[in-house]
Amino acid sequence: QVHLVESGGGSVQSGGSLTLSCAASGFTMDYYGIGWFRQAPGKEGEGIACYSLFDKRASYKDSVKGRFTLSRDSAMNTVTLQMTNLRPEDTATYYCAVWLAWPYYLCSGYESAQLNRGLDHRGEGTLVTVSS
Repeated sequence: QVHLVESGGGSVQSGGSLTLSCAASGFTMDYYGIGWFRQAPGKEGEGIACYSLFDKRASYKDSVKGRFTLSRDSAMNTVTLQMTNLRPEDTATYYCAVWLAWPYYLCSGYESAQLNRGLDHRGEGTLVTVSS
């Protein structure tokens, strides 16, 4: 059973930085995509960063590219999202996320996948609030 536990998050002013971490466990497959999914109030969720264990590359949604950095510690099986230059529109609940099926485990199309429709697992979430 895949288990994902997020930490980090909080409130910052516009232009600030935050780091989110995710401890992952329970995987039985060799290849999957792991990263972050966020959902703002009243909006559909979106995948924003994905690391593919198949080709060992990180992908980013355009809206966070250049500001967010995803890293993975294979020994600890943790993923970290460093967020810089945060904007009010980044305010959302952030979830550690796992994509298992093709093509999502290659981090293809993960941006629009929703829970049980491409997105297979997510954690409980951590709130990030960015004030202007």
